[in-house]
Amino acid sequence: MTKETKKLPAPARDILKGALAGMIGGLVATAARTVAEKVYPPHPELARRQSEESKLMPWVLGAAAGAAYGAVAELYPPVTDRHGANFGMTMLAVTHEGVLPALGLAARPDPHSGREHRSEMVTHVVYGVVCETVRELARRAL
Repeated sequence: MTKETKKLPAPARDILKGALAGMIGGLVATAARTVAEKVYPPHPELARRQSEESKLMPWVLGAAAGAAYGAVAELYPPVTDRHGANFGMTMLAVTHEGVLPALGLAARPDPHSGREHRSEMVTHVVYGVVCETVRELARRAL
């Protein structure tokens, strides 16, 4: 613990530790989601297209979302219910069904494409559960 961190009140230190643990969880979860997308891609064309596009954005988003999740978990522990699956589904709703299409960074998911919808749900639940598992372990270590 650094000198500056020791000066922070305990709740602020806990939030910082939670954010750090969540960021670690978000990075590991992004790796797990990447593997899950290769195993169960929404459709084969997307898997090829993703390999050609920049892969930095999912990592930055995954780490930032994990950090926010970890900080919130310190203040409101029920956010971790269902061992992170709720967090994963929230990420799906916020990113692929909300912010990314609104910014023109992704197309809105086709509600009639069963495979695409199932794949997104599965891979986001993987993200949420892995993020929560790693966050919890990292938080105990901090």
